[in-house]
Amino acid sequence: MKFVLLFGPQAVGKMTIGQELEKITELKLFHNHMTIELVYPYFGFSAESWRLSDLFRQEIFKAVAESDLYGLIFTYVWAFDQQGDWDFVQKVCDMFESKGGTVYFVELEADIEERLKRNKSPHRLEQKPTKRNIEQSEHHLKTTMQKYRLNSTEGEITRENYIKINNTNLKAEEVAKIIKEKFQLY
Repeated sequence: MKFVLLFGPQAVGKMTIGQELEKITELKLFHNHMTIELVYPYFGFSAESWRLSDLFRQEIFKAVAESDLYGLIFTYVWAFDQQGDWDFVQKVCDMFESKGGTVYFVELEADIEERLKRNKSPHRLEQKPTKRNIEQSEHHLKTTMQKYRLNSTEGEITRENYIKINNTNLKAEEVAKIIKEKFQLY
C-alpha cells in the first residue's frame, strides 16, 4: 500500500497534480475537498462540518489501509505551526504504516501571484463549489497565509520519502511525472 500525502497552501495545485498522478499510476485520488463539499451544503463551514469531514476521512483512510488497493493520494493544507495538524498527519501515517504501507510526502509551493491565478481557474471552481465566491476565497487564501505557516522550513520534514517542489512554473503533468519517478510509483 502506498500513501502519497500531497500538501501545500491553497491553490498551489494539489488536486490538479493529484488528478494527473492518478492518470499515470495505479493510485486513487482522495482530495481534501471531497469531504468538505459533501458536508458543506448541510452545515456550512462550522465545527460540525469539520468534525464530519474528519470522521469521513478517518474511515476512508482506515478502509483503504486495510484494502488491497495499490495506494491513495490525499491532498492537505498543513499548518506547520499548529500541533493539531502535525498530530493529524502522524495519525494518518500510522494508519498506513501499521498495515505495512509506505508513506510519501510531497510538498508543493508556488508564488502568491500564481496561486491567486489558480484560485480562479475554471477547473478548480468546477471541482470545488465552496471556492466559487472568488472574493471570499481570495480573502481566505491571503489571511490564512498570514495567520499560518503553510510550507515547511529547511530540514523540518525528516522523512526519507519526501520531496519539495516549487511548481510556480511547472505544469501539473510535469509535477506528476517528477513524483512518479522520484518514488518509483506505477
